Amino acid sequence: MINTFDVIVVGGGPGGSTTAAFLAEKYGKKVLLLEKEQFPRDKPCGDAISGKSMGVLTELGIKTDIESTNPIKTHGVVLSSPKGVVLDIPFKSKDPNRHSYGYVCKRFIYDNILFQHTKGLKNVTTIEKFQVNDLLYDGTQIVGVIGKNLDSGKEMQFTAKVVVGADGANGFVAGKLGVGGFDDNHRVISIRAYYDGVKGMKPAIEIHFVKSLIPGYFWIFPLNDHEANVGVGMIASDMKKLKMNLQKEMLEIITNHHVFKERFKDAKLVSDIKGWNLPLGSKIRKCAGNGYVLVGDAASLIDPFSGEGIGNAMYSGRLAAQIINKAFEKNNFTITTLAEYETTLREELTPELKTSYYLQKLGQNQLLLNWVIEKAATKESVREILSGMLANTKAKKGLVNPLFYLKLLLS
Repeated sequence: MINTFDVIVVGGGPGGSTTAAFLAEKYGKKVLLLEKEQFPRDKPCGDAISGKSMGVLTELGIKTDIESTNPIKTHGVVLSSPKGVVLDIPFKSKDPNRHSYGYVCKRFIYDNILFQHTKGLKNVTTIEKFQVNDLLYDGTQIVGVIGKNLDSGKEMQFTAKVVVGADGANGFVAGKLGVGGFDDNHRVISIRAYYDGVKGMKPAIEIHFVKSLIPGYFWIFPLNDHEANVGVGMIASDMKKLKMNLQKEMLEIITNHHVFKERFKDAKLVSDIKGWNLPLGSKIRKCAGNGYVLVGDAASLIDPFSGEGIGNAMYSGRLAAQIINKAFEKNNFTITTLAEYETTLREELTPELKTSYYLQKLGQNQLLLNWVIEKAATKESVREILSGMLANTKAKKGLVNPLFYLKLLLS
């Protein structure tokens, strides 16, 4: 194998596969894509894919491949208050960067379609079951990686002008660079399981603010008309403070909560219950430097309110490819050029991530949740406002404006 490439991408999830695909197909770069697992592989997640991903999928030419697997198209969100009032809000997006629908698709399927598409591109070399163990430096410049083939045990090293860290929240690259790790105030711990036979599902994601779980929430995301991704999530610092056992709480809600016990009465658990960590975008990591960029979860880009990370992972992958191509045009692979990636990423995502962080905090206030959801449940005008805000990045800022709540009070 030729051991020199233009770019090395570590991690084959949505962020890494998107980065590699754009670099190879749009910019003609010779890319090595390294992945520790063997695809297809499971990835604990809520499986919800926001409207932000649709444009990237279209550019990659694989939106029809995703749709051929018959994922649920979600056209709205169902919310319920701590009192149990249920509110159905359709997405009505006028935001050019966000479609008015998303998908729910198992990551076992979704990630594999992305990875296999990228693997099939002529400028991409992929090695699965490869563990990166070190970074290669020339002075302060990263110039490659050292790792081991997990099948053969053979150690190998590869060089490139840029290394992309796309190996997840607790991945090697961010850790080696000293920007990894978690802040419990900006980390969600989640668990999820698959249930078959859940009643009453619609083509909408469900987020339920159950009283016993506040400041966390319970979700039901439909995979088809009978199977669902079911889970709970909570900020790590709150979970530790409350000494919360998430699995016990989730099973208690499913079995005994007055809103859900009938819906799960005949449902069967058809998977293991798995947990994972979500590094929230309320604290974006340093994600560019001499010879490297970080994308997706490795850059800590998960939405603090919804917990969705695929949209921002794919957005960051497309942006990373664009800036890396500029570095090749300038023949400058230092922070001088690559800093544009981090600057643009922050300019584009920080306003939305900050708003979502404020919404996360508001979502911990039971009185406010009860009041807003009850208002919207009884007044169509309020539902229309919420629908526009939830589907529009700029309009969403209104949800953290005190004037919005004053209008609700007077309505």
